Amino acid sequence: MAEQPPFQRVLVANRGEIAVRVMRGLRELGIESVAVHSDADEKCAHVLAADHVVALGGNTAAESYLDIDKVLAAAKSAGAQAIHPGYGFLSENSAFVRAVHEAGLVFIGPNADAMDRLGGKKAAREEAVAAGVSVIPGTEQDAGDEKLIEVAKQIGMPVMLKASAGGGGRGMRRVEREEDLAEALAAGRREARDSFGDDRMIVERAVFPARHIEIQFIADSHGHVVSLHERECSVQRRHQKVLEEAPSAVISEELRQQMGAAAIALAKRVGYDNAGTCEFLLDANDEFYFLEVNTRLQVEHPVTELVTGVDLVHLQLQVAAGGKLEELLAGHDLTPRGHSIEARICAESPEQGYIPAAGLLELVREAHGPGIRVDSGVYTGWEVPPFYDSMLAKLIVWAPNRAMACERLSQALGDTAYLGIPTNVDFLRRIVDDEAFRTAAISTDMLSQRPELAAGDSATGNPGAPDDHVLAAAVLCQALARQSGGGGGATSSGSTQGSTAVWQNLNGFRLFEVTR
Repeated sequence: MAEQPPFQRVLVANRGEIAVRVMRGLRELGIESVAVHSDADEKCAHVLAADHVVALGGNTAAESYLDIDKVLAAAKSAGAQAIHPGYGFLSENSAFVRAVHEAGLVFIGPNADAMDRLGGKKAAREEAVAAGVSVIPGTEQDAGDEKLIEVAKQIGMPVMLKASAGGGGRGMRRVEREEDLAEALAAGRREARDSFGDDRMIVERAVFPARHIEIQFIADSHGHVVSLHERECSVQRRHQKVLEEAPSAVISEELRQQMGAAAIALAKRVGYDNAGTCEFLLDANDEFYFLEVNTRLQVEHPVTELVTGVDLVHLQLQVAAGGKLEELLAGHDLTPRGHSIEARICAESPEQGYIPAAGLLELVREAHGPGIRVDSGVYTGWEVPPFYDSMLAKLIVWAPNRAMACERLSQALGDTAYLGIPTNVDFLRRIVDDEAFRTAAISTDMLSQRPELAAGDSATGNPGAPDDHVLAAAVLCQALARQSGGGGGATSSGSTQGSTAVWQNLNGFRLFEVTR
């Protein structure tokens, strides 16, 4: 007899690729899914994937996905028992968590008290110190600009100024010279106030060069916490992750155990339950320092799933329903196996300063094959709205070792296309094919030190890839030729002239080959 599902119906309070991914996990456990959507997302992929749909109205996030009353009303009208927040939006909002519980529903994530104790950089740093976890020299106490500048001078330049309530790189400044501190603090406070409604700042010594290493952990409501080991997220642009991998190429088993123990100690101290990620900076001497805790499922969770064989969404649902980790993971060997890398595919133009893009996706071609996973929220003919985060999909690969994973990711990126709007696919492939990445000689400032990786062909004057319309026409001609059985470049009439001319216009550029 099949096991009883932990819930009968769950509302997913998110959109796009993460909502689709959560719904897949729900379906595998025999749970019905409820999608919510803004007016702009009426035809979004997560809406099409759901068992039940509730319109929230509005277009912006504030008018829809961030409106707690609307989300709770949707859950009630759809008969949901629980809410999964995905990441972003309300996923780390403790007021939302409390409102969910007050409505008689289950929140698929940590409890509100643990979230409060770890949610802001200041509070999390204080908890880390109390738990005996090493923190970067500095202060989380904001007694005004004068005191923060004094601390910065004491610990030595360069320093990092960070928004106390911040995340995603907002409100963060690296300051090299003492004379720039006052101006950087003022700018950081403005950005923090606009982003979080809280302009408090902290100051820490800048650790450079550094690697960004994070520990994925899962906790239940019975006091058990398990480390699912590390991910490396050192390839970043403007403090936002671009590529993530598991395991790290430089972490020894001893260091893995030390970092895992630190994450577990912190989680236990605050009474954490459900999935979370403890982030660290690792310096050149293998000393690690606490950064923050993300009290939710991470964007990069698939790489952990692929190397441990654990489905994190399944675990989230099961522990939220009261399951015990010692039973859920009984007999499961969590030792990392092989290597996995994830590339975040975004609607943006790295060649033009990472300007976000919106518009019609005229053709979507996503890679497939052994060891390839695509978590996607888009499809051909969908109009990408301008109101939300620019991420379209995540391309994740697994291979027996890192070298093979790099090659597999490069080939998969070459087989990937989102035509009609600018994307970062070519940029991602330039990074993956770069010698520094292939040899794991990476750090958090890699991209800032290598601007040519973002500039691409524009840095050399090479015209680069052809126009999207030319590519789309070439793909269509090739598909028609294969469908007609003509092979090569034959059209349905047997003529090869049309498709040959289109392919000649590509000037030797090879994006992918359509196969049937």
